[in-house]
Order: sequence, then structure tokens, then C-alpha cells
Amino acid sequence: MIRRRYAVSGQVQGVGFRPFVYRIASENGVTGTVLNGSQGVLAEVQGSRAQVDGFGRDLAEKVPPLARIVSLASEDLTPVTGEDSFEIIASEGGEGHDVLISPDTATCPDCLADMRDPENPRYRYPFTNCTNCGPRYTITRSIPYDRPFTSMSCFPLCERCDSEYTNPLDRRFHAQPNACPDCGPQVWLADAEGGEIARGDEAMRLLAEKLKGGKVAAVKGLGGYHLACDATNAEAVDRLRERKNRPDKPLAVMVPDMDCVRRLAEVMPEDEAWLTGIARPIVLMAKHAEHPLPETVAPDTNFIGLMLPYTPLHHVLFEHLSEGGGGLSALIMTSGNMSSEPISLGNREALSRLSGIADVFLFHDRDILIRCDDSVLRMNPYSGKPIILRRARGFTPSPVTLDGDGPCVLGTGPELKCALTLTKGGMAFPSQHIGNMENLETYGFYKEILAHMQDILQVRPELVVRDLHPDYMTSILADEVGAQLHVPVLALQHHYAHIHAVMAENALQGPVLGLALDGTGYGEDGTIWGGECLFVNGETLEHERLARFAHLRLPGGEAAVREPWRIARGALWELGYREPEFWWPWLAEHEAADKFLSQVLEKDINSPRTSSCGRLFDAASAMIGLCSSISYEGQAAILLEKAQDMEERSAYPCPLLTDDQPAVLDTLTLLDAVREDAANGVAPGVIARRFHLGLINGLAELAATVAENLGVNRISLSGGVMQNLTIAVELPMALEMIGLEVFMHTQVPPNDGCISLGQAVWGRRKLLLDE
Repeated sequence: MIRRRYAVSGQVQGVGFRPFVYRIASENGVTGTVLNGSQGVLAEVQGSRAQVDGFGRDLAEKVPPLARIVSLASEDLTPVTGEDSFEIIASEGGEGHDVLISPDTATCPDCLADMRDPENPRYRYPFTNCTNCGPRYTITRSIPYDRPFTSMSCFPLCERCDSEYTNPLDRRFHAQPNACPDCGPQVWLADAEGGEIARGDEAMRLLAEKLKGGKVAAVKGLGGYHLACDATNAEAVDRLRERKNRPDKPLAVMVPDMDCVRRLAEVMPEDEAWLTGIARPIVLMAKHAEHPLPETVAPDTNFIGLMLPYTPLHHVLFEHLSEGGGGLSALIMTSGNMSSEPISLGNREALSRLSGIADVFLFHDRDILIRCDDSVLRMNPYSGKPIILRRARGFTPSPVTLDGDGPCVLGTGPELKCALTLTKGGMAFPSQHIGNMENLETYGFYKEILAHMQDILQVRPELVVRDLHPDYMTSILADEVGAQLHVPVLALQHHYAHIHAVMAENALQGPVLGLALDGTGYGEDGTIWGGECLFVNGETLEHERLARFAHLRLPGGEAAVREPWRIARGALWELGYREPEFWWPWLAEHEAADKFLSQVLEKDINSPRTSSCGRLFDAASAMIGLCSSISYEGQAAILLEKAQDMEERSAYPCPLLTDDQPAVLDTLTLLDAVREDAANGVAPGVIARRFHLGLINGLAELAATVAENLGVNRISLSGGVMQNLTIAVELPMALEMIGLEVFMHTQVPPNDGCISLGQAVWGRRKLLLDE
């Protein structure tokens, strides 16, 4: 007879792990106990050596679907006399823990079956869940993950639910959000003033009726509110766009099943796996040429963002939408906010902020503790791996695994597409997408998440790392946090952070080359960087800027980012074309402003220089008349990518100038070729394709040259430009053809959503080097 204690850390609470342990204990005939503790799940088992060894094998190999084991340790103990059963015992707290909270997960097939059975007590109940599905992160206050520490603490279990909750053989055993219509949360429909219209299933039926009638609804979901309307109704879509102040940016669409997805888009097997998996992100896929939705759903792109229902509430809503037959059931499901603000969280907040947008509100009384937007990704057909565009629901708070143990560091992130990251032990925890740090509402959201993550991880940073830009709100906050905690604050240049993030995801040590291609990053020389070839050594933290794009000017500063025609004008000025010519139709509506702009360029006033790759795309897009001003970030580049004539094979020149240090990729010559073809009336689609091919060839030549000079054959790609599918597919292909080993993001976004991860792992390594 032997006794052994197993300590399991990772994502092992709230995912059915203790009932799983109970079952394998019974199957192996061992006695003992299991509990949730501050270090994870602790199990003590007793039996013959063969029985205990068999239990240990099952523990490691037969893991529940939502569980993720990070470490599994065991030690032999003195056997206990008189023990004759295996029991699940009460949880233990404790300072410091190794528990990972599960992300929120989609409704499982068993719960869907319960909801679709008219004889089941949970028939059409919008809060049905079990240990295999449902809310986790967004309802959790603290660890251990038990009901008293969630927003379900105010809903006492009825007798039926309590019997499920306390039965180790029931799939709802210790499902912390467990509830039914008799004891759990309820929904109700209200008008734009908050007046109640209906409750329960009648509220869901009326909501479906309102949506089919063209109304805009604010719908309380898992991590906040959605603004919803009938995606097949062009007038409803236009109404939502006008009220939300979102004139052009693509809108996400939710449909009930894969048959509907296939009616709208070209679906790869990898797309379907993500759409139907437990994370349920929005997935960008190529539109069918004859898809039945209005063009205004996603007017600037050949792709559409689709998702399937991921909460019981969504499933009930689509069942009501399908009643009475009719055409395609499809709903716009966009974030419940005004542009640039955080997603709305509570009922009163939503009514206050969204009453000018929504005609009706679907409220419920289960509190959302943590705002968490929908995640967005697209598949890279070349690598077969995802390009994550926004990391939030379904992914957060899952960590990125690092090399070995290390101190806690806070990376505060950038200004745009902000997320923060905390490291703990051998893991880095990027937060959900927070947004653009341009207003007090987002700043408040940021501080909520910072406090919450420190609480649930039970960590205190030993170092804070911020962006090099001194005026970012995240930089100011970093200095405040450092002062409060009495810890040092260091700054890391934006594009080095990009490359450190790729290296962290891919567990890269030692030297690599990095191509950081994005819109804006404050450079070490005081200029705006964004098209950079960098040397980064992850072990020694050596950095060097090896090459950059040719400088463009931004006449009018920030105004040029919003009005790409200004960047085109500046580029043509640099190329020697000072007076407007007949082939500049994009300048006609800006004639008065251009007279002033010419003086600005002549006198070099408020015309900062940038090596930005994003601004290069803006200039080309404006120069061929695709986009002279933008209503959302990246619009000009999206239109340029869409315009490509994929039959074209020629590429514009983009030579590498090695006389300067750092070397210069002559992207002005690339733009001069755009100018020449535009002046000669070449079709915009041909020009757009030649531009993309020329840039890819230029970057490949640049990489080949520096790789040979340094003897480094590993290259990491990062930056918002890597969201462009043409670049994401064809640039790695070109680099691999010249013998380079290419690494890209697959766990965090290539855009600025990865910056805080790069900051945190750089700071962590710096502390380890300084020990």
C-alpha cells in the first residue's frame, strides 16, 4: 500500500478537473481526496503501487477538454490507515497561486441538447452551462475559482441545481455558473428609455421580432454589449452605421450555423475549426461573389468577418429568428460602444451610453465583471496558422509560455490597439484588447484590467516597461505605477518590442533579424519609425537598426494620417513634382488646402519625417485615387490590397541603398513608379499589384543582404502591415525561397496588440541578466 500526492497547476479549476480526478480514482480503485488549492488541484491517492501508477498515467493523459496542465508534480507520503473512499473536499485559498483561469468558452453540445428539449427544465434558458462550457474569465473576481468569487454568488442554487452541483458524477458538478430558470439570471427587453417590455422567453421572441423589423438592439452578452441589427436589411445596417458613427469599417456578422457561413464565404477547414471550436472568434474569410448581404456590411474589402453563436442567449435568439421560415438569418453583432470607446459593461452604463444608438435593449441580471470584446482572426493559407487581429474573448487570460522561471514584469503597451502584459514565473499573460488610449473611458478600462490581473495572478511587478514615446497615456501610467510600487521604469523602443514579442511566442533565443512593418512608432533618433530592419539578440538584449524605409513627410502632422492625400502630396514633392498635374484627381477636392500645404512643405513646417510602411501604403492608395481621407485606421491600405489585379506579374523597383547607415530601402523609387503608371493611365488594379510585388521583392533583397553580412538566417516578422494577407502570405514565401527561417505571430496580434508582450519579456530578461 502506498500514498502519493499529485499537484497539478495550470488551467485546472472550473473545467471539470476534480470530477475527472474522482472518476479516474474510481476506475483505478484508489482512495484519497482531491481539492482546489492556491497551487491548482491537489490530489492524494492511496492503493497498491499498480493502482496509484495507473491513476498517475490517467491524470497525465486523459485530460478534460477545457483543461490545460502546465505542471504535474508528485511526492510519496505515509499511507493513512482506515481510509475507505475517495472524496472531493472543500477548496483552499492561499497567497500566491499557479492556477490559470479558463477563458470564456462556447456552449457545449450537451447543454445545447438540454436547451432544445421542450421537456428539459433548461429549455431555451439563456444561461445554461456546465463544467465543459460557459462564462469563466468575465465573471471571476478572484482565485480560487469558486462560486462565491464569481458574479453568480448572488444567485443561490435551487434544490435541483444544488444536487447537480454537489454530485461528482454530474457534468455540472462544481460548474460555478450553474443555474436554471428557477434560481438563475433572467433576461428582459426594454425600450430606449429603459422601460420594461417583456421578460424571459417572451423577451427573446420580441427581440427577434424587433430585429426582423429593422430595429437596432443593444444585447447584453458575455463580456459586454453588442449592437445588433438584421444584416440582410440594408436600411438597418445604414441606420446602425450612422448612429454608431462608423461609416465604412467592416461589421462582424453572426449566423446560426456552418450552412449559413458557407452561403456567405469561402471556408477552409481551418476556418471551420475556429468557427466551431470553444473559442468562437470572428473569422475573416473571402466573400462569395454572390453573397446575399448588403455591400455596406464590409464595403472596403473582399473579406467578411463571421462568427457562430457562442452563448445560450445567442442560440435562443436565432431559434426565434428562424421561426416562421423566411430567408437567411444573419445579425450584425458589433461592439456596444461609440467609436473609440470601450465596450459597455453594466445595464445602467449601456442605457446611458447606447440609448442614442439602440431602439431596444436586452438586459440581464448576471453581472459582467470584466469587459472582453470578441476576438478576431484570419487564417494564413501559406502557414496554415492564424493571424490574430484582436485577442480577447476565448483567448484571454491564457498565457504565452516562456523559457524557465523569472520575475514579474509589467509591459504597459502602446497608445493604439493597446493591451498590457504581466509575467509570472514561466508565463506571460497578455490582457484582452483594451483599445486606443485616446480618452478617459479607455484609460479607466485599462486601470480596471491592470488591477484585476494583478489580483487574479497575485503578483506585484518588480519592473515596469513602457514605450519610448514620453507622451503616451501608457507611458504616463507606467511612471505612476512605478512610483506607487517603488520599482524602476524602463523604456523600450516600439519596434524592438514588436520583435521581442515574436521571439517570445516562438521561444527564440540568441540573434535574429526582424522586419517591423507598421504605421507609427517613436524612434530612437526622434523620427517616426515604421519600416525597419532590426538586429535583436534575445539573450544579450543587443539591438541595432540595420535598415529603414526612405523617409516620407507628413505635412500637417497627425492630419496627414487621417488624410492620405497629404502623404501622397509630400511624396511627390520629395520626388520633385511640386505643381499639381492633370492626373491628380484626388487633389481636386483639396485645392484650397493644397495651397497652404505647398507652403508647409516648402518651409518644412510641421512635416515630420517617417520611415513608416503604413504611410507608404497610404501614399500609394491616395496617389491612384483609392482613398484620400480615412474614417478608420488602415482603410487606405485595405482598399489598396482589395484593388490588386492578381493576374499582374510585374513588380516595381524598390532598390536597397547600402551607402547610408542604416541602409535605406528606396521606397521613394517605388512610389515614383506608381506615379509614372498613374500618369500614363495604367489601371489602379495593375498599379496596386505591382506596388505589393515591388515592396515584397525589396524587403527580400534587404533581408538577404543583411542576413549574409551578419551570418544570421532567422527572421521575425511583426507589425500591423502583417495583417495584410498579401504581405503575410507572399513575404514569408519570398524570404524562405532565399534560405531564411521565418517566424511570425500566432498567439498575439502582429499589430500593436503584441507590444506589451515584447516589453514584458525584454524587461524580464533584463532583470535576469542583472542578477
